[in-house]
Parts: sequence; structure tokens; C-alpha cells
Amino acid sequence: MLGKREEAVTKLLEQVFNSVLQAQATEQLNAEPCERSDERTMYWNGSRTLATRVGSPLLHMPKFGDGTFSTDLFSSYQRSEQALLLNLMEMAIQGVSTRKISEITETLCGTSFSKSTVSALCEQ
Repeated sequence: MLGKREEAVTKLLEQVFNSVLQAQATEQLNAEPCERSDERTMYWNGSRTLATRVGSPLLHMPKFGDGTFSTDLFSSYQRSEQALLLNLMEMAIQGVSTRKISEITETLCGTSFSKSTVSALCEQ
């Protein structure tokens, strides 16, 4: 269960990411959703909802009729997340306690992870 702080961060991320995705979709379509325009290149065909492992913000990824929507919004996030997870696993392998790992992640990420979350991430 997420605490109030984590829930607030998740909601903020959700709003920011969805705004960016909406803006990118509008740019790629050359029109707002449901807007009729001669410059429009494709039609909006709904959205899909994604959830991440940390915080699980619900993201509405645009879908276009021909499947051409693309975003690089998550590429650096995925590299950073993978690097963080690899470092967490390395610390666990080296014998660093889950409490200490939790403190380190709080310092690095600005949010704390419970000892059980750290254990679960290391198991994966």
C-alpha cells in the first residue's frame, strides 16, 4: 500500500506524462483529438493504459488507426530504472542490508522504498 507522499508523486507523474503524451499525439496528428482539419494526418483511435512497477501511474498511451504513434518519453527512464535495479541487486549480493539499501534509494531517488519492496526487487 502506498503512503500519501507516494500517492501524490504518482498522481503528479500521471498528470505530467499524460500531458506530454497528449501534446506529442497532437503534434504527430497535426490536430487535437476530435478536431477536423485539412492538415490532419491520421485519426485518434482510443488509448491504452499502462502501469509502471514503481508507483504505477496510469498512462493513456495514444493509439492511431495505423499504429504510427511513437514517443521517446520513456527511453531514458527505462535505462535509469534498469541501472537502479542492477545496483540494488549488486548491493544485495555484496551483503548490504535491506535497511541500508532503502536509505540509499531514498537519498538517490528522493523517495523511500520499504525493506520488503527492496527484497522483492532484488529477487526479480
